[in-house]
Amino acid sequence: MRTTTLSAALGAALLLAGCQQEANQQLPQPADNPKEALSAQQLDEQIISKLSQTGVFNWNEATPHFVWSALTRSDYVLSVGYQPAGCGSYIPEDAATDPAWQAARQQVLSLILAEERKARPELTLTDLIAYQENVLPVLDVTVRELSTIQKLRASKLVRYAEPIGYEPNRPAATTANKGTAALSSSGCGSNTATAGLVAGSDYTVLSNGSKSSWNQADQYHGIRASWSQSTGQGIKIVIIDSGSSDAQENLGAAFNQGLSSGRTIERLVTLPRNSIFGIPYGDAETPNDGCGHGTSMAGAAAAPRGTDGASVGVAYNASLITIRAAEDVFIDGSREVKGVSDAYILAGNRADVRIISMSMGRLTSSSQMTDAIRYAYGKGKLIFCAAGTSFDWSAGIVGVIYPASLPEAVAVTGVKDNLTTRCDECHTGSDVEFTVVMQRTSNDRRPLTLAMSGDAPSTVGGSSVATSSMAGMTAVVWARYPTESRAQIMSRLVANSSNRNARSSSFGWGRVNVGAAVGVLPL
Repeated sequence: MRTTTLSAALGAALLLAGCQQEANQQLPQPADNPKEALSAQQLDEQIISKLSQTGVFNWNEATPHFVWSALTRSDYVLSVGYQPAGCGSYIPEDAATDPAWQAARQQVLSLILAEERKARPELTLTDLIAYQENVLPVLDVTVRELSTIQKLRASKLVRYAEPIGYEPNRPAATTANKGTAALSSSGCGSNTATAGLVAGSDYTVLSNGSKSSWNQADQYHGIRASWSQSTGQGIKIVIIDSGSSDAQENLGAAFNQGLSSGRTIERLVTLPRNSIFGIPYGDAETPNDGCGHGTSMAGAAAAPRGTDGASVGVAYNASLITIRAAEDVFIDGSREVKGVSDAYILAGNRADVRIISMSMGRLTSSSQMTDAIRYAYGKGKLIFCAAGTSFDWSAGIVGVIYPASLPEAVAVTGVKDNLTTRCDECHTGSDVEFTVVMQRTSNDRRPLTLAMSGDAPSTVGGSSVATSSMAGMTAVVWARYPTESRAQIMSRLVANSSNRNARSSSFGWGRVNVGAAVGVLPL
């Protein structure tokens, strides 16, 4: 979220835009009508080439044949954003019930059904719908015909028509149930207790016996000093991730213990059931974390300051909602896009939520996710997203990943304890707004957090933990000034950052001094 987007002038401009016709920004389309779909290799080469050149791949600018090819090489789920004819980019809050928008929805559905029936006359409307949507002006439909995409692209009722189940360089087992190898290459599988942690070096033992991670020391962000004034009480954080472990009592029955009290935790799930060609199968998803990543993010942000010797989160008195929206860190399947979108809608509709943190992302953009993030942003939420953490297959492809690259998001990355170097796997770029210290140069140690079970801490790195830690720090600041708006809190964060006088093109405003922001340390 660039600080300029917080201005009232921009909000007014969006409202005044109304339903004015916008110029068609779509790239020129080919005149021919190819019968063969591009291979996954051909798709990936073009996507990665575009990312390397511009840092962005927008599906809405791809040709209908390219979109159809991606559908063919994934699960055939097409995300279609609709609108009444002549509308601009502004989506009213009541689009789900507004008669004009609902009329547009029915017309677009009829167009899709009629075109798809030319090849499959037996098709019904039930067969067409992949996922139900009740808030956003979006249809998730199963589309197999190139002509359907061409018709949609030509319609003034359509804002976008994009595949949501295709990403480049997708691990082989990502289409339905992701296998162990795919999960481990997507940020999962390592959230167990870390052996060899050293007291006084890797952590400080607090008066009640809990362990404070080395990066919570005052020389980095003033976190421990800030606790004399604020611990996040009264602020609710949403963590959109892979869920939270039902075996970790510090995110359950022991969430309130020791100096953590009077707060709540909810464990929710928005990830849809698995499906084949739009037909759900198997049991409903649970909020339980099968990956480990979501548990570690929740722990870094708000683990209790208890008496059991576990690691303590930055905002140890903030309330928490963990949402299982995806299977892992890489949002590459259609049901993960839907799960993340629904999570933002859920968080946006919760009046008690102020901060949303998501340490997940993807390489290509998703207009449906953008709609959802803008919906939550319009509800006044402060949204933090990870700038990017490279996997073995994604290194060097792009700078700040989507959706951290959106103007509504605050992109966060990690730096080493020398305060000048990015972490080994962290992405940087002009979209970054804040950095968090999360890697020691002496022993490569990453911050402490909660493991999947037990009180022995695990460690976690990347821009992921930088993001959830930043959400915790913001909760500490907002709890100190609970009547202030999102814009005012952002101004406080910037004013108490290391680069407040000159924003960096790689690290944004730099490190926030939380102790200074709450008034207990000099800036």
